[in-house]
This record gives sequence, C-alpha cells and structure tokens, in this order.
Amino acid sequence: MTRPYAPGYGIPTDLLLKAYASGVFPMAESASDPEVFWVRPETRGIIPFDGFHVPHSLAKTIRQGHFEIRFDSDFEAVIDACAERRAGRLSTWINAPIREAYTHLHRIGNAHSVEAWREGELVGGLYGVSLGRAFFGESMFSRETDASKVCLVHLVQRLRERGFLLLDTQFTTDHLKRFGAVDVPRDKYEKMLAKALIGEATFMP
Repeated sequence: MTRPYAPGYGIPTDLLLKAYASGVFPMAESASDPEVFWVRPETRGIIPFDGFHVPHSLAKTIRQGHFEIRFDSDFEAVIDACAERRAGRLSTWINAPIREAYTHLHRIGNAHSVEAWREGELVGGLYGVSLGRAFFGESMFSRETDASKVCLVHLVQRLRERGFLLLDTQFTTDHLKRFGAVDVPRDKYEKMLAKALIGEATFMP
C-alpha cells in the first residue's frame, strides 16, 4: 500500500495509530521518495524485558556517567539525526511524510525520544511510538561511541518502571541481539500486541 505525499498532506494520524495497533508500520524507499509503503513482517523483532541484557563494557560506561540523558527535550532534532546520511548508510527510509507524521505524534503525546547529551550537544538518541502499554522503536543514531546504546538502556528502564509490556524493534540486527532482541512469528507477536494494547501506560510524567 502506498500513499502519495504533497505539501500539507501527510499520513493521517488516525491511520498511523490504527496501523500500529494492527501490527503494521510505514517506511519509505528513500528520503527523497514522496511515498510510503506499509510493512507487516512475517517475523517481528522484540526485546523481552525479562531477557534484556546490558553488555559489561556498556554497564561500565553508564556508571561513569559520560552522557546526560533527557527525554523528549528535542524530538525533532532526534528524528533529523536519525535521517542523516552517515558512513555505511547513504540513504534512509525517513522521508518527508514520515518526519511530519511522527513529529505530529510527538506533539499529541504518542511519540517520544530518548537523548544522550554531552556538553550541551546532542550526541545520540532514539525515538519511537507509544500506544497502550506497547512501545515501538523506530530508529536510533549515535555521534559518539555508545551514545545510542546508553539511550536504549534508559528506554528499557523507563518502560519497565511505567508498566509497559512490549518493546517492538520491528526487525532484529546483530546489534540488537546483543541486548536480547529476538524474532517472534507474526501470529505470536499480534497476540502480544493485543495484550499490550489493553490498558494505558504513560511514557512521560
């Protein structure tokens, strides 16, 4: 399914939230592509809270307090940084309609960022969507070693504290598997999602 984009017309908020509630999310072929397509993978990446693992070296970095961690202090800067070209990745799936849609979700309280700052500079972060007691991780970036990893640890800590049941990573990567990410079949994921959508958890105070 694709939907054209033109200035002033993006992904309707109600459609986007219904998509997440159905186990579907949008992507784009590239930053310059004006359309989005909808993805419903056969297997879905998740990080089970009871299986979350923090590598020893990263735990040491966190204890040393290299970064100041903030939540939702500059969401738009995080999504812009996630969309930047960088070594090993010359394109991105974050196009204009996606930026517009998630920025609006943030304004109404359904999208959030976790940010790593050092000396007043944003050096790493991630963002995602919260719905019910589920959090859907979208993208992360790092300008300093371990910055995005530290954000992930703080994300999991907050989700646990606030009563979330599901952390969706969409896909698994070798990077995420180090933290305990696993693939689950679509039917199992959708049952987990249905349970997580019962009730409400609050990401921010």
